[in-house]
Amino acid sequence: MTWDVDLGGDTADDSNVSHHPDGTLRIRDSDLEPASAGTGRAQASAVLAVRELDHGVNRVAADVEAELPTGTWVAVDVRGRTGSGPWTEWREAGSGAPAELPRTVTSVQARLVLQGGPGGANPTVLGLRLTAYSEATATPDTAAAAPYTARVYATREGLVGHTTANGHVIRPDDHFVALPSRRGLSPKGSDEYSVRVCGPARCETAPVWDVGPWNTHDDHWNPPSVRETFKDLPRGRPEAQAAYEDGYNGGHDEFGREVRNPAGIDLADGTFYNVGLDDNGWVTVTYLWTGDTLGTTSFRRPLCVLTC
Repeated sequence: MTWDVDLGGDTADDSNVSHHPDGTLRIRDSDLEPASAGTGRAQASAVLAVRELDHGVNRVAADVEAELPTGTWVAVDVRGRTGSGPWTEWREAGSGAPAELPRTVTSVQARLVLQGGPGGANPTVLGLRLTAYSEATATPDTAAAAPYTARVYATREGLVGHTTANGHVIRPDDHFVALPSRRGLSPKGSDEYSVRVCGPARCETAPVWDVGPWNTHDDHWNPPSVRETFKDLPRGRPEAQAAYEDGYNGGHDEFGREVRNPAGIDLADGTFYNVGLDDNGWVTVTYLWTGDTLGTTSFRRPLCVLTC
């Protein structure tokens, strides 16, 4: 099935996107960059309308028509679900490299991500066409029965007044986290992808609203077989940790910056202090959308003690 995606008007899930009368998309503010990643480049995203399909699919290809000045890029992420069930993770899709979804789905949604370049150069999206199909050799869902849990180094995001990758303006005592991959990024205001963070004092369930720290393509919670990048690292080990501790990738992140701490998660101020941290440190993180994706959902609940 092939269809042209409506790039219509603004929605609540847009972040720094400008919709023009000619039907094109551009970055609205060339100085607005995602808070946690600190790339120094403007970014925008638009979560587009859900497409209901008349039969199941597990592959989605994307053809983008765009004007790309030097140093800019446009990416298409897609995800799927069946009925009112949970969404799969986002997967990047291209024309020659379709996204492989972890299970067969009957609803597909796309997210456009626009990255600015040096000197304020910005891309323009002219159109988007998606093609969804199924293959008998679909990649099996490799998740375990329970959501995956790992111990990772956490840093305090802070940056009150800055804007996250999903368009949320950071407030004092905010409660959310940043992970170094768009694959688990919730639309603004939602908790569709959430984590449970356990620190020295207690646990908190918080939504993933930003991308970072250090990397933006490091879904370290996934097994190497489906991990987007750094596939030679074991599951649960962030690239920044390997770079900092072992000199992996020459001690640099994906942007060539020297990694100065092993962080695999950023915590907003409210979450940081609530779990009992008073300085950067190690926490236990459960990625609630992983595991048995047909029975595990992401959710937000009241704060609880460590044993909850």
